[in-house]
Amino acid sequence: MSSAELDLEKQSVHYSPIQRMRHSAAHVMAEAVQEIFPDARFAIGPAIEDGFYYDIDLPRPLTPEDLPEIEKRMKRIVKAKHPFVHEMWPREKALEYFRQKGQVYKVEIIEGLPDAEVGMYRQGNFLDLCRGPHVENTGQIGPFKLMRVAGAYWRGDENKPMLQRIYGTAWFSQEELDQYLWRLEEAQKRDHRKLGRELKLFVMHDDLPAGVPMFLPNGEMLRHLMEGYVRELQERHGYQHVWTSHLGKVRLYKTSRHWYTYRENMFPVMKGEQEQLEDDAYILKPMNCPHHITLYKSQRHSYRELPIRYAEFATLYRYEKAGTLSGLARVRSLTQDDAHVFMRPDQVQEEFNRAIDLTLEAFKTYGLNDYWVRLSLRDPEKKEEYIGSDEIWQAAEDALRDAALGKGLKYEIGIGEAAFYGPKIDFMVRDALGREWQCSTVQLDFNQPENFELEYIGEDGQPHRPVMIHRAVTGSTERFMAMLIEHYAGAFPVWLAPVQAMVIPIADRHADYAYKVQELLKAIGLRVDVDVRGERMNAKVRDAQLQKIPYMLVVGDKEAEAEAVAVRLRTNKNLGAVPLSQFIDKVSELVRTKSLALWDEEA
Repeated sequence: MSSAELDLEKQSVHYSPIQRMRHSAAHVMAEAVQEIFPDARFAIGPAIEDGFYYDIDLPRPLTPEDLPEIEKRMKRIVKAKHPFVHEMWPREKALEYFRQKGQVYKVEIIEGLPDAEVGMYRQGNFLDLCRGPHVENTGQIGPFKLMRVAGAYWRGDENKPMLQRIYGTAWFSQEELDQYLWRLEEAQKRDHRKLGRELKLFVMHDDLPAGVPMFLPNGEMLRHLMEGYVRELQERHGYQHVWTSHLGKVRLYKTSRHWYTYRENMFPVMKGEQEQLEDDAYILKPMNCPHHITLYKSQRHSYRELPIRYAEFATLYRYEKAGTLSGLARVRSLTQDDAHVFMRPDQVQEEFNRAIDLTLEAFKTYGLNDYWVRLSLRDPEKKEEYIGSDEIWQAAEDALRDAALGKGLKYEIGIGEAAFYGPKIDFMVRDALGREWQCSTVQLDFNQPENFELEYIGEDGQPHRPVMIHRAVTGSTERFMAMLIEHYAGAFPVWLAPVQAMVIPIADRHADYAYKVQELLKAIGLRVDVDVRGERMNAKVRDAQLQKIPYMLVVGDKEAEAEAVAVRLRTNKNLGAVPLSQFIDKVSELVRTKSLALWDEEA
């Protein structure tokens, strides 16, 4: 059994009430499928986040038209209120039963189990290998819906049979199901890949490697605004910006130990004899910390200089598996707002507070007020996956826990979520649809200063070892952009909108005044276009609204005479004629304060 499947099996005994109900729904779905396809061969059917699935080997491919018939049979089974009956069978009896039934996948699972007895569950006419738990009877399964069919290799091995995975969802109430289906529909509308095309932000092209996005002018402007804001924020908090190469040598990553834990995700650059000279071979930079450490080590430092805060918007290259790539959310070429702080041990609390304050200020600016914090620690059962001694890890985890408590942060513990060199605080942000994205991170590191033998000269004139903080405000620019596109549904706040206003002349004779308005607005730093196409005015307004441009400024004879603009919002609200000076004052204030308001709310 694959590790993923073993994990699912282990988790099954800890199912929450809704997971128990969804797991039961998977069994009911399997029973319905068996009624239609008596020769179906079943693999596994766990509960998952928001639903359930079952992997099944069927005599023909399923189509979307098959799902209503399966649902119909499921509803009949649910209505019958068949009890879920748990039995423990001797291992050999279960093997013989499933062999006779031709259930080869169940046989393989049992053969991989060391237990003398295995769990079986029966409901109605369906008997399955299962550890449970389940609801008491099928009537306790709430409203459900089958979602889709996908392919899945048995045990995730492409050399093994391709099974059909039927996905479904189940909830305690119809209202919860309806809300979930609405969220899915809304998520499709907000999909950053779809909006990225429509808003002309970025493209992926077959002539480039998979996972390497290119940004159109609107997308580049959005990147520029996002990174400019974080740069200003970091400088205000005492960070200095540096630049390091896109290349590094293998020996650098061996010293940091990334080579031994992350090698499969690195892009080597082969040229000439470097292929034979492994330590001197080049690698496309996959992470920043070894480079910033090298900058620190290039000079001598006194305790009076610390902390030293280096920040960089660095393009990194990581070989993510093709199946995991997803628009901007998972790429192979990414830019990080990466920073590293080199400090004395007595400065940990102050620098941790600074990093948290910086992060929370950024969240507030973007309107990301729904988040939770995870304290990510080492897994004590898998110490071989981490570098450093127990003493160093204990000191680092204690220091980070004390810093979090000192800052008043409430957190959840994530065992096994630490970086291989140290514990960290991760911020998990929920977007407008309640989906979670991991964004900011603050990592405390006692190990890399040891690996690189970093020093500063203390007040006693002797060398001492500094402590490091690894810190990212928004993490990957690409991933954070994907989240913002979906969070705002492409309707960015005024300060962040690539184009903030579209001036629309009613007739050709109004073009001169339209360009005058554009010139005045550009002079105060606004991003403004003029639509002089030969389309009707209403069509131009509609097109600008589809582009999510905050303001459409319609100008005609009256507006030109009064030095005004007729303001329409992308929400379709018509504010009528407004003096141009008033529009400038209003929007300038919204941009200056990075307000989330559009117009009629207080700036």
